[in-house]
Amino acid sequence: MDLSSTARNGDARERLLARLLDVFDDGLPPPETSLREIAAQTDTSHALLRYHFGSHTGVLVAMLGAQRTRDNEVLFRDAGQGTFDDLVLAIWRTYTHPEQLSRARGFFHVVGLAAYSPNDFREFISSLDDLTGMLASLAEREGLDTGQALTRATVAVAAIRGLLLQEVLTPGSCSHDAVALILGMGGERFGPRAQSED
Repeated sequence: MDLSSTARNGDARERLLARLLDVFDDGLPPPETSLREIAAQTDTSHALLRYHFGSHTGVLVAMLGAQRTRDNEVLFRDAGQGTFDDLVLAIWRTYTHPEQLSRARGFFHVVGLAAYSPNDFREFISSLDDLTGMLASLAEREGLDTGQALTRATVAVAAIRGLLLQEVLTPGSCSHDAVALILGMGGERFGPRAQSED
């Protein structure tokens, strides 16, 4: 195998991915958009998209992965100076921002496909634990043992994603009280503070 050729292909894929992210401005192409339409919008060719990403779903997965990695870098950085509650609120605010709605829809679209064919989405599925790990670390730092911290983080992430799905399906249906309940799951000390947030 020609390693320099492999590296060039990797660079070309990254450049194409950067172009996709730039054109769709932090959103995602809708599922009904064809690869040819995506190619036209990004000033590239259908053949190149198919070569580097395989399919429309491959484009979505690559874009979601890059966007989530970028988001997590910001969240990880901020988490270093915050609490479990602060990070839950930051995650919620990040993903319920109006500009994120198309991405949230795309996320649940890909999750649905992965549920039917998990072997085809292994990398995507394994990346879903990133937020859980980050929250578990904060919960441990705040005094929970490893098992309790992981349980609390797992439940918090599941609740956030459930509420986010509800928000995607019926925008405006999730109140701050619902997010406060996520924080309150960790014990009484989280409840009053969460309700004071806006």
